[in-house]
Amino acid sequence: MTILNSIRAGAMLGLILVISGCGISSGNMFSFGNRASQGDTQADAYLAQREERLRARTNSRNDRTIWDAFSQDDPNVTVEVNKYLWQASLDVLDFLPIQSVDPFSGVIVTGYGTPPGGGRAYRATILVSDPALDARSLKVSLQSRGGTVSGDTVRAVEDAILTRARQLRVTDSNL
Repeated sequence: MTILNSIRAGAMLGLILVISGCGISSGNMFSFGNRASQGDTQADAYLAQREERLRARTNSRNDRTIWDAFSQDDPNVTVEVNKYLWQASLDVLDFLPIQSVDPFSGVIVTGYGTPPGGGRAYRATILVSDPALDARSLKVSLQSRGGTVSGDTVRAVEDAILTRARQLRVTDSNL
């Protein structure tokens, strides 16, 4: 029995020494004076930066709600076109079929159509670029099936749109 107890005690002592030896290099369990290696310091700094970035990213996501989409003051998000110029463009060029409308950028693209009393088909692209009711806020580009259109025709269409926009504003203010 004593030999069996001696073998058990030796095995237990060996097992304890093996297990305790595994933690010496990885856990800094027996480091004297709290000295850390240079690699450990850099790794700790990297992990701290990574955690800070992750915390900042999750905090910025959690601070937003669905209602923030309606309260943005960023001009890339808000609608900044003149409603009178927009409506006047649609009224004056109502004989042209609308292909694309984007109220956020202020672009109206039409297909080819023939004006009443005219024989030539036109296509228009209108850009309302500013909330002011001003000539500089409106840009009109006309094309015919044969190519470009004269500058006088483009100016006549721009004048018709501006005149109609002013009429809409006067009508709106009289209400």
